[in-house]
Amino acid sequence: MELWDGTRVPATENAHFTLFINEPFALRAAFAPPLDLSPGRAFVEKWIDIDGDIELVIDAIENALEILPRLTLPRLIAQLMRLPNVPRASRHEAQLHGKRHSKQRDAAAIGFHYDQPIEFYRSFLDSRMVYSCGYWDEGVQTLDDAQVAKIDHTLRKLRVRPGERLLDIGCGWGALVLRAAQQFGAEALGVTLSRLQYEEAQRRIAQAGVGDRVRVELRDYRDLRGETFHKIVSVGMIEHVGRERLQVYFHTAFDALRKGGLFLNHGIAQQSRDGRGCRASGFMDRYVFPDGDLVSIETILRAAGRVGFEVRDVENLREHYARTLRAWHKNLEASCDNVIAATDERTYRIWKIYMAGSARNFWRCTSYYVI
Repeated sequence: MELWDGTRVPATENAHFTLFINEPFALRAAFAPPLDLSPGRAFVEKWIDIDGDIELVIDAIENALEILPRLTLPRLIAQLMRLPNVPRASRHEAQLHGKRHSKQRDAAAIGFHYDQPIEFYRSFLDSRMVYSCGYWDEGVQTLDDAQVAKIDHTLRKLRVRPGERLLDIGCGWGALVLRAAQQFGAEALGVTLSRLQYEEAQRRIAQAGVGDRVRVELRDYRDLRGETFHKIVSVGMIEHVGRERLQVYFHTAFDALRKGGLFLNHGIAQQSRDGRGCRASGFMDRYVFPDGDLVSIETILRAAGRVGFEVRDVENLREHYARTLRAWHKNLEASCDNVIAATDERTYRIWKIYMAGSARNFWRCTSYYVI
């Protein structure tokens, strides 16, 4: 550990990281409640810094908090509160208004996360701009190949046939709808709430020359009316739905599906003691996924069943997402200068700790990615 005045605390022989305390108030900022927000905020603001493996730092903090006796923790917090006051954080935290999971608030939440400059996402994603877990099947070595394998795995599960109509709810930059048309012969419609995703998807559709078979629209999935589809897919979107809206979500998909059709829902589920899952942590809610909601697999299956879906298959891709996040994290670090030029240093630090923490959660079996 190194303090703001240059004082160094000797490392143990097997130390894997160095923690820099850059300000006199940094420990108060990092370890005062709420503890699901404060350490991440201190890192984003550069009040603390890390040289080494961030996943190990997160492990060390959690382990320390777990072994502290219940009577010791309040005394420790009281000592921290004697340190200098913490200044106000930057304006990088989400500020949403209106009813939770209303259409207007959902659009603002999606824009907060996804409407970063395209150069930012290009810095760590694969060439097709797929922002969900890859499928690291046997022999797959690169992120590009893993993402193609995941799209193909998804479309094969849906048994997509030439001429069928496919809907992608939360289509991102259009990678899946493009491949569904080009390699599987489908007519595909994608919907997104992100204006920048919509604009980039339109550009990619035009570049591929498949505008007669692929459409992407800037539209809320709840506004789908009248159109029906043989196959529907939703990849990494259910996390934004909210448990209160799960019935609406599945009902909308059910009503849009033709008789005998298939719906593939692909998203993160959270393990919890009560079987319900949990909302995004303080850090994730403020800095990364405002209004994010990770429900349990049981909750998802019950909601789907209530509207009439027959669940035919569940697959856990937890390890695949951990590996994907580590690949993104490596790319992000390698592109540090470009990322900061496209956004700013705080954004870089937010995404650095978000990816490292999420990879750790998948490896530690606290999150699942389920098809």
